[in-house]
Amino acid sequence: MYKYQYGHNNLSILNWLIAVFILLFTSYSSASLPINSFNETSLSYASVKFEYFEDINREYSFESIVKLSDEYWIKPDKPNTSFGLSDSQLWLRLNIHNLKAKTETFVFEIAYPLLDDVTFYSVKQDGTVRILDIGDSKPFYPRDIDHPNMLMRFQLQADESVELFAKLKTKGSMILPVRVWQEHEFFEFAAKEEKFHFFYYGSLSIIILINLAIFFTLHEKLYLYYSLATTGYLLFFITARSYGQQLLFADSPALNSQLFLSSMPILALFSLLFAREFLQTKQHSRVMDTAIRGMIYFEYFNMVAAVVLDYNTAVRISAISAIVLFIILFFAGPITWLAKRRAGIFFTIAWVPLTIGFVVTSGRSLGIFQNNFFTEYAMQIGSGLEAFILTLALADRLYREREEKTLAQISNIQKEQQRLEIQNQLSEAIMRDPTTNLANRNRFEWFVNNILNEQKNERFVICVARVTRFNEITRTLGLSSVERILKAIADYMNNAIRRMPGVITTQISQGSHDATFQLTGDTFGVLIKQSTFEENIEQYYTFVKKLSLPIEIDSLSIDLEPLVGCAIYPEHGLDAAQLIRNALVAMESSHHATDQIGYYDNALDIYNESRLTLMSDLREALKNDEPELHYQPKLNLEDDTIVGLEALIRWHHPKQGFVSPAYFVPLAEQTGVIKELTFWAIGRAARDLQSLRSIGYNGNMSINISAKDLLSEQLKEQIEVILDKYQVVPSKIFLELTETAAMDDPEAGLIALNQLTSLGLNISIDDFGAGYSSLSYLKQLPAAGIKLDRSLIMDITHNESSRIIVKASVDMAHGLGYKVVAEGVENMETYQLMKTLGCDELQGFWLCKPMPLPDISDWLSSR
Repeated sequence: MYKYQYGHNNLSILNWLIAVFILLFTSYSSASLPINSFNETSLSYASVKFEYFEDINREYSFESIVKLSDEYWIKPDKPNTSFGLSDSQLWLRLNIHNLKAKTETFVFEIAYPLLDDVTFYSVKQDGTVRILDIGDSKPFYPRDIDHPNMLMRFQLQADESVELFAKLKTKGSMILPVRVWQEHEFFEFAAKEEKFHFFYYGSLSIIILINLAIFFTLHEKLYLYYSLATTGYLLFFITARSYGQQLLFADSPALNSQLFLSSMPILALFSLLFAREFLQTKQHSRVMDTAIRGMIYFEYFNMVAAVVLDYNTAVRISAISAIVLFIILFFAGPITWLAKRRAGIFFTIAWVPLTIGFVVTSGRSLGIFQNNFFTEYAMQIGSGLEAFILTLALADRLYREREEKTLAQISNIQKEQQRLEIQNQLSEAIMRDPTTNLANRNRFEWFVNNILNEQKNERFVICVARVTRFNEITRTLGLSSVERILKAIADYMNNAIRRMPGVITTQISQGSHDATFQLTGDTFGVLIKQSTFEENIEQYYTFVKKLSLPIEIDSLSIDLEPLVGCAIYPEHGLDAAQLIRNALVAMESSHHATDQIGYYDNALDIYNESRLTLMSDLREALKNDEPELHYQPKLNLEDDTIVGLEALIRWHHPKQGFVSPAYFVPLAEQTGVIKELTFWAIGRAARDLQSLRSIGYNGNMSINISAKDLLSEQLKEQIEVILDKYQVVPSKIFLELTETAAMDDPEAGLIALNQLTSLGLNISIDDFGAGYSSLSYLKQLPAAGIKLDRSLIMDITHNESSRIIVKASVDMAHGLGYKVVAEGVENMETYQLMKTLGCDELQGFWLCKPMPLPDISDWLSSR
């Protein structure tokens, strides 16, 4: 009801606007007419015929034009003349003779406000000359009359005559509706004309506000596009009539011209966007949609052109754009109409008067049509009708959309109710096995997790049982027999287990209780309270033995040979999935148990890979500070001084002995232990660096980090804490990461590296040349240096290709502002060659092997 009333009120407003528009139009048409519009008998007191001279080269002055022979002056057929786009300077001449017996005041009018430069000359009989210099390119004031048209007021006494001249120049269309008025008649006409214009502007403003209100309510961009398109029309007509300059920026004529130029691409752009959305061309006409999108892109260009290009060029581009626009949208409506879409009907009807108005206005501007009331206001009349019709169309669309949405909502509610009913009916079926009617694994996991969350301090046992001979029974007796066996076992287990002490059951929709769940076709699960299970363990053993006895079916005695396994919460898992998994592992070892029930033992878990245990041991070792760092020095090749140390982790496992970093570091990255490992290494290295300061070492410390570390939100904070704790200067710390690690997540990695360097830390790219990184990305990194991978160094002394690659890498790195470190230098020859190639630093066994802190301290002291 509300939506219908909204549309009805909208139409009432528009009907009222139409009625007022008709009354104003009628009064405007019947307003006082200028003198030169009367018939010849009405001109007994004034002569208003004029002549013109086209000064093509703009070389005539007023003094020379006064002396110009009459044979050069041309008398137009009509007082309303249009010369189209002209670069000429035009001169007008007319003589007014007051034959009346009293003094009269007249107004000489050129009724086209967009003339750039207009100079009036009034020459009295006594030879006095009055000059009035005005125009659209000049400040609005002073003028004889406060009006946007080109006006000159003059007074004639009885039987006095005056010769009037006007010099005209403009960059746009030269349209000359020349009129001479009696003063009071002019003001009467001007008042009614302004009422007409401002009613039109007010009507457009109301349409804009209504559609903006709808847009902010519904958030549909269609109404925003229509509001902005109408705003473009409003801006176009206000600036075309120079009301903007008159009322808002009288001292800035260029601003009015710029707004006039900009209004054309604005109204075109949003008209296209509106048409595409309103007609939904994307859905029914790809060709038309492509044409509209092409014009949209062109109008973006046109908006820029209107600002940066000169006036004449911009006007011509807008004129061409307007022609193409009107052609495209003229056909867009009928094409949509043919596609049987209601919007096409409204759009076609609306676009016809606007197209006619555009054609007539363009013809007037180009001099094809003479100036008269219809040609002067054709565009405004057409746009007004178009706005009215499209507003009706939008009201119709809004009403229909609301109706359709209401019906759709009712339909959706009904469907949702039906869906919920069906879902309620099927939910149990989905969560149950069709043969046994037992709840399945999904239901079991959901049930167990809920119990564990509700009773976190309790201990529970998950038991699973598998009938191992199902495949053999199926091949022997067939599927139907297996299903009967499975159903019999399920019924027996569910009924028997339900009565067992400590078993947790769940109520089903039919009012009965589930105690047994079917995890797979031949595997069942039960949840038991652990304390009760232990208290009544013999009763469970008896139950398992009974389940192992042969059953009779089709006169056959069949051994099921069940396997039973148990996992205890929380020792063997913290959620249902983990507990079920471990119970299944325990089940596989149950045939070794004397009581036929297997219990999960981590040591016997053949699926629990040793690397997981190793990572657990590594975590514990880090907590106990068991690993240690060895340090390998870096040599400055310029002066052969030690400038840095690289920290390399070493771990001696209590059972496995020495574990290579190449083995446990990748595992740490996979399991998440790498963060703890990195924080430990940074803390230990900072502590050792503080110790080395006491023996005079003033070099830097390099520490390796991984991609996982780089993306850790805690890395920056932890480093700040460590550096503050050991009073280490950030610039003395180099964080090394491989080029492939830097490429893991380039965008996030770059942000993280910039945050680290903001602390004053240095970044170094390790193993450069071993990966396939992007140089365009690497050059963005805030790195201080790169370390050439040992694979590039190992054969450099006898391989020319390696030397070329290393030389290119060094030069490139230096070009990017990086220092270059060579690692893996094993002999004097390689040292000399790296020095020759311009490498900055090196490290390797030739210089020193990695050593623990006491040994590296002695080594540094000895140098």
